[in-house]
Amino acid sequence: MAFEKITEQDSHHQDLEKKSLEELIQGMQSEDTAAVAAVGKVLPQIEALIAQVVNAFEKGGRLFYMGAGTSGRLGVLDASECPPTFGTDPSQVIGLIAGGQKALTTAVEQAEDSTTQGWKDLEACQVNTADIVIGIAASGTTPYVVHALKKCQENGIVTGAICCNQNAPLSHYADYPIEVIVGPEFVTGSSRLKAGTAQKLILNRITTCSMIAIGRVEGNKMVDMQLTNNKLHERACQMVMAQTGLSHEKAAQLLQEHPSVRQAVAAYQNPS
Repeated sequence: MAFEKITEQDSHHQDLEKKSLEELIQGMQSEDTAAVAAVGKVLPQIEALIAQVVNAFEKGGRLFYMGAGTSGRLGVLDASECPPTFGTDPSQVIGLIAGGQKALTTAVEQAEDSTTQGWKDLEACQVNTADIVIGIAASGTTPYVVHALKKCQENGIVTGAICCNQNAPLSHYADYPIEVIVGPEFVTGSSRLKAGTAQKLILNRITTCSMIAIGRVEGNKMVDMQLTNNKLHERACQMVMAQTGLSHEKAAQLLQEHPSVRQAVAAYQNPS
């Protein structure tokens, strides 16, 4: 199958500047619905990749996300939310973006075009064969990501990929590729839109499902979440009260001594 950049094709919506706000919003709604449907078509590929993430975690390995621009920011975002949500060590899920920390808020010129920096960034994190590296690129052609995954394969490191074009170069270096075909963007080539939405949905599934699989959720509750604000303290109190029958005051006191729902409940059930 020949490679075709569907993500760069002309939008199906013409004369956008002549449309009303209602027409623009409805047009974007229809395209976003298509993005969700596209994710639904690749669930088996998502499951296969998540199984490898779980396998890496169970062996003490780490998950790396790699991307540039919107794709890189989405990876960093998903990685950064794992410690507060699931109580994981910050080193368990790591997001790398072309251009480094500065690129999270400012475009870094030509950072994504490097064919060597991606692997250097992984080496700086001492990537090894216990880890899994997932490249994220809407086009599936970003050199920073493509060449990093190629080096991973050469070094026996399991790789995955998330892109939005069929038969993309990035997929060739992924042991577990996901090609979610969302079609042309509402604004031609603006892959922060549908492509970004589809990528975010897939990243949600990867970390959420893998964390559930390794025991970071009980029932449907985030029992290891970090209690970093009043809202989360109150949520934790309610969870402890429900599991122990304690009053709000005693549940809050228990959480002061044991700063997670899991630890607080365990301390109550097994007092030393």
